[in-house]
Amino acid sequence: MNAKSLLSLLYLSSPALPIGAFAYSQGLESAIEMEWVKDDEDLAQWLVGVLSNGLAKQDLPLFYRLYQGWITDDIAVVNHWNQYFRASRESAELLLEDEQLGRSLRRLLLSIGRIQEDELPVDAGFFTLYALASVRFEIDIDEAAMGLCWSWLENQITVACKTIPLGQTAAQKVMLPMMEKIELAIVQAKQIEDSDIGSTLPGFAIASAIHETQYSRLFRS
Repeated sequence: MNAKSLLSLLYLSSPALPIGAFAYSQGLESAIEMEWVKDDEDLAQWLVGVLSNGLAKQDLPLFYRLYQGWITDDIAVVNHWNQYFRASRESAELLLEDEQLGRSLRRLLLSIGRIQEDELPVDAGFFTLYALASVRFEIDIDEAAMGLCWSWLENQITVACKTIPLGQTAAQKVMLPMMEKIELAIVQAKQIEDSDIGSTLPGFAIASAIHETQYSRLFRS
């Protein structure tokens, strides 16, 4: 990876990117409220499960297809997988997250001149926009996928630190072993056929749905 590509990846995957990703827990806040996740060991198991049975089997394979659609300038492919991604969200909050982050990233990319409004699907979500941004910033597809995973992991750790609560040292002990898991998830995602795309995370979906009506919460999803 050259310096330009690395810096571009760090830019797109930074928590400081002004799209509001910090506001979402993806159901983890409810899992903590219900005491499914009580400590660092529980958190590690939760994250490995979501990564290996969710991101690796559904979100990352879809990202790879969206990236390929953008790089070949095949808008029909982009539209197809964008709609597939929307349909794969199992709760209103998960869909809302993808839509709102997508709108925020759209505004940012337009403001810095990386995209044109007329080239985008009307309902392009975050993954669709992130794939396009990765192409425009000339980031390698695998490296872009790693950036997605790392951003997800950092956000989940932040949620845990605020709500379990989890100490910073304990959080780092959870994060470091996840590096190897992310590598394995990317390898797995690249082997998924179109007909096999889909997550197997009923607990994750239930937690996200419960979060929609959770009495007191810090996060939007």
